[in-house]
Amino acid sequence: MSTADRHRQIARAVKESGSATVPELAELTGASEMTIRRDLDVLAAQGVLERVRGGARTLLLRGEEPPFALRAHEAVEAKRRIAAEVCSLIADGETVVLDSGTTCLEVARLLHRRPVTVMPVSLQAIRVLSETPGQAALLVPGGRPRTSEGALTGPLTLASLAALRFDTAVIGCCGLSAAEGLTAYDLDDAAVKKASITSARRTILATDGSKLGRTAHAFVGPSSLLHTLVTDSAAPSGELAALEAAGTIVKSV
Repeated sequence: MSTADRHRQIARAVKESGSATVPELAELTGASEMTIRRDLDVLAAQGVLERVRGGARTLLLRGEEPPFALRAHEAVEAKRRIAAEVCSLIADGETVVLDSGTTCLEVARLLHRRPVTVMPVSLQAIRVLSETPGQAALLVPGGRPRTSEGALTGPLTLASLAALRFDTAVIGCCGLSAAEGLTAYDLDDAAVKKASITSARRTILATDGSKLGRTAHAFVGPSSLLHTLVTDSAAPSGELAALEAAGTIVKSV
């Protein structure tokens, strides 16, 4: 098992159980207790979990947005498949506004190699798109990054979005349902998503199936705003059918 796979397994176990001991995690992963202690120190430094005597416990409260570092370890292969499908829907020469979040970060990695113009609203995606060599033209908005998320928000971000028009907005979400629409955990993040959608000719939502049927407290807009939803096979079929009936094109990968 690679270090990255072991970290993902540890993060998932701590999140699902609420806490775990070093011996439990050693048995789960097949690694030594010394290795597990080092892994927990690394994951704690990334904000994935809290290190406690003899093990670790989750930092996640019920109803709270999982930290970026924790989400980065979840459904990695599904997010990469979703990102590949999203990029196949974007033509060379398009202008794209790219939302924050772990799935959109995978989209950034693929768009980096494409002759497109991209304005990302997260520091992580800006870093990916500024690497060389790459073909994408990068536009950098103003704004204030949210702590630990790197997502740009605030009046400068909104002004940057209002000043431009895009072919496509690629958006992530915290929750989506046909009945409750598109939602986010953070009010400032919801405002940026709304502005991104308004500035674009079409909107593609990129999200793994765990977000469907869920609702966070900050309303972004009705599902009718979405041109296309790209998700994975974990998405509930009833929710997908309801979204299709409401006029959204659904692609499951």
